[in-house]
Amino acid sequence: MKKYALLPLFTIFLISCGQTQESKTEESMEKESEKEEVTQTEPTNPEETEFWEPARDIVNPTGQNGAPSDAIVLFDGTNTDEWIATEGGGPVQWVVNDDGSMTVKDKTGDIQTKRNFGSVQLHVEWRSNPDNTAENQARSNSGVFLQGLYEVQVLDNNDNPTYINGQAASIYKQSPPLVQALVPTGEWNTYDIIFHAPEFDAEGNKTKSGTITVLHNGVLVQDHFEIQGTTEYIGWPKNDPHGKGPIKLQDHKDMSGVSYRNIWVRELD
Repeated sequence: MKKYALLPLFTIFLISCGQTQESKTEESMEKESEKEEVTQTEPTNPEETEFWEPARDIVNPTGQNGAPSDAIVLFDGTNTDEWIATEGGGPVQWVVNDDGSMTVKDKTGDIQTKRNFGSVQLHVEWRSNPDNTAENQARSNSGVFLQGLYEVQVLDNNDNPTYINGQAASIYKQSPPLVQALVPTGEWNTYDIIFHAPEFDAEGNKTKSGTITVLHNGVLVQDHFEIQGTTEYIGWPKNDPHGKGPIKLQDHKDMSGVSYRNIWVRELD
């Protein structure tokens, strides 16, 4: 009886060994297959990692009086045809100067582009008013708004301290600039802004935050900052769903005297 009782146990042992061996064999085969796949796809000459199509569009970087040939020129110093008053949509009342700039006319309101934009590369040049000797936020205050909602601050901070998330080149009330890169008061500053718009789903939920990168006079001051929402003066950022929107320039309504020139944009959508 003992002899026959051992037979089922021995049979089970053999089956188990066979399954283990089969499992190991399959695992080994998979590993060998992976090795073969890597070996098969590994480039053996430089041409295998070269891509020739589709060819890139050719852009003249200074094709439109200093603006790239594929840019939309928003202000070239001759007129304000690309702009309207934010309040009411009427003609712009800011002053177009003989030197090719335009200056905020106090208490006439913000201005914005007639066109709406999503993600963009934006170039703006601005100058503080040397006659404005006010302090804190009252000295040459203005702002550049992406989609009318997200502000890159314009302000003269030369010998003029203020809260750092409200100084020049800040993402207003959200992100101070990495450094202060202002030129002397009354000279021309440049902002080169890369803006990627936030995204929302069909139910209005934000699925991807917007980002802003800013070069101020060629110096990186905002490095792909993830926008928390709208740049509010009072209160926390809001994230109401929206699509494309205008580029807006601010009239701070305090005799700021800020001037702008050479404004152009490239759409990135």
